[in-house]
Amino acid sequence: MVESSKVTVPTADDRGRLLISCPDCPGIVAAVSDFLFRRGANIIHSSQHSTAPTGGRFFMRVVFDLPGFATDSAEVDAGFGGIADRFHMQWRIEHAARRKRLAIFVSKQDHCLLELLWQWRAGDLYADIAMVVSNHPDSGDAATSLGIPFHHVPVLPGAKYEAECRQLALLDGQVDLIVLARYMQILSSDFCRQWPQRIINIHHSFLPAFVGARPYEQALRAGVKLIGATAHYVTEELDAGPIIEQDVERVDHRHTVDDLVRIGRLIERHVLARAVQWHIEDRVLVHENSTVIFT
Repeated sequence: MVESSKVTVPTADDRGRLLISCPDCPGIVAAVSDFLFRRGANIIHSSQHSTAPTGGRFFMRVVFDLPGFATDSAEVDAGFGGIADRFHMQWRIEHAARRKRLAIFVSKQDHCLLELLWQWRAGDLYADIAMVVSNHPDSGDAATSLGIPFHHVPVLPGAKYEAECRQLALLDGQVDLIVLARYMQILSSDFCRQWPQRIINIHHSFLPAFVGARPYEQALRAGVKLIGATAHYVTEELDAGPIIEQDVERVDHRHTVDDLVRIGRLIERHVLARAVQWHIEDRVLVHENSTVIFT
């Protein structure tokens, strides 16, 4: 009689994501695959990109199932350190099952907020919305009706520092990502430095065109035939952070500023939602002032 061996079936909690950035050289993929194989992991998906075969930068995203990963992830992290040192990697391992916690910042215009709330309620946005923060009270009902805490933090003239202190206190230890869903305030340099590559903004133009305020008016004056929206990570330089996603729509001479605003709202909603989705699924790696996105 042949004795059957017991097979451990991984659960949803046992799925991990490994993200890597390092100088390109031979052997990286083999080393990573061998490391996971020796620990009994099954690679579900793997993507990689090199900026140049010689002297370039290598990027990799690996999704794997590993029985026991939910409880033994520290051992996996420690074991991978030797390979990371050998290839001079910047890396991290994420739990796919852990929902990232979002804070959504909004002003009066709520179309981007409502898109994110709709996708979250439908189960398409795998995250927890920890709070909605606004400098106006208008969106309070939209958040609280879904059981999401709403915080009205006015930004009064000459009192931005005090407002940001309140916001940072609310965020402390509660949030993984800040989403600026048409939050029409410029964050201070100090605020941005505390949340590097963890603030996503939606700008209502196809950057780098029409930076700053009133981009639709700028677009109309320029006579462009395409308008767009850009989701990007926030840096200290206004509207100049690494771009995550963009989209455009064709317009013509008959469109007014109001038409451009109306058309732009739909683009903004979808572009921001895709960027947030890719971030929470650990698909975005930043390279200098650009991004590598494994979709």
